[in-house]
Amino acid sequence: MSKEKKYRSGFVTLIGRPNVGKSTLMNHLIGQKIAITSEKPQTTRNRIQTVYTDERGQIIFLDTPGIHKAKNKLGEYMVSVAEHTLKEVDVILWLVEPGTYIGAGEQHILKVLSKVKTPVILVINKIDTVKKEDIIKTIDAYKDVYRFKEIIPVSALKKNNTDTLIHTLFQYLPEGPQYYDEDTVTDQPMRQIAAELIREKALRMMSDEIPHGIAVTIEKMTERDNGIFDIEATIICERESHKGIIIGKGGAMLKKIGTAARIEIENLMDAKVNLKIWVKVRKEWRDSELYMKNYGYNPKDI
Repeated sequence: MSKEKKYRSGFVTLIGRPNVGKSTLMNHLIGQKIAITSEKPQTTRNRIQTVYTDERGQIIFLDTPGIHKAKNKLGEYMVSVAEHTLKEVDVILWLVEPGTYIGAGEQHILKVLSKVKTPVILVINKIDTVKKEDIIKTIDAYKDVYRFKEIIPVSALKKNNTDTLIHTLFQYLPEGPQYYDEDTVTDQPMRQIAAELIREKALRMMSDEIPHGIAVTIEKMTERDNGIFDIEATIICERESHKGIIIGKGGAMLKKIGTAARIEIENLMDAKVNLKIWVKVRKEWRDSELYMKNYGYNPKDI
């Protein structure tokens, strides 16, 4: 009779330079979209917790903001959230893109990793964009710069080798309890997910001059007797000129953002949604601790 396998559970954080594909990978691993994704870097601002469960155990993923050199109070908050997480988890997944050049951003992450004792698995993402020999060259470039427990090439977008990654993670997790029900995929409140989905649509649809200068708050989320949700949201920007771009000619851009966000929120909630969005200007909010706290980024939480 075969020996009964132990149930394993633990916490795994994803780190890497901005725009390396951390949120895309996490969304694919858990099979549902929770973290927003965009071509623009520094999309993820808060720590997002998601859950993967199967018969082997449970993996709680923490998707953190990209580690980078901060330019303002919001940037400092994002970096400190990412670095603080490394000491709390059972395994660190460091995502890099294929390439042999280990630049200043990667060197900074290596410096951060040298201060922690947590096992680190190097994940080479976006392997669908390069040839096999380029992947081998990337492994050769990284294998001697740090004592990685494993080096695993994947494509988050195409789901290549993600099963191997999950299998490997379970090998490094301790025996432990089931922290969440099987049905749980995130501990994020629905209000926060809705705000993030609106921000994602704005980031994707607008020009480069605005992206980091916006936040989204949900003022109201109520359910009617007939099951329709009324959601009122505000997009915060830093300049009057930005407000004009977000609203667009005759309100066209705001309508476009709202329609795209509403469809995704409805799919996630499995309910009809009546979404109204306003736009407000708060100059230099990213350098104001008060505004940051109001918009959900609280430095005292870490």
